[in-house]
Amino acid sequence: MTEQDWYVYGAIALLTICTVLTRSTFHVIGHKIPLSEGVRSGFRYAPTAALTAIIVPELLPLSSEAGGVIVDQRLLAALVAVWIFHKTRNTMLMIVGGMVVFWVARAILQIL
Repeated sequence: MTEQDWYVYGAIALLTICTVLTRSTFHVIGHKIPLSEGVRSGFRYAPTAALTAIIVPELLPLSSEAGGVIVDQRLLAALVAVWIFHKTRNTMLMIVGGMVVFWVARAILQIL
């Protein structure tokens, strides 16, 4: 193995140790540290905030790489998926509807 391989494997091992330590700390000593109701209610929004942090940069790029495209198919599909979920409250229908709109919009834009 080369020096670069050792560097990569070492970085992976250290990041694994850091992840395990930080995630297991709450489970190991969490019962000894009481959390206030404000902190507990804040934790309820963590999954929504994480999902938003992943999706929004993908849908709304800050660069001008679109090349003159007025409506991006990802944004159109996301808006339709949100509308479907708002009307039906069905997660599976939202996923399927959003993907169908994405595929159809991508096919139309490739033809044009």
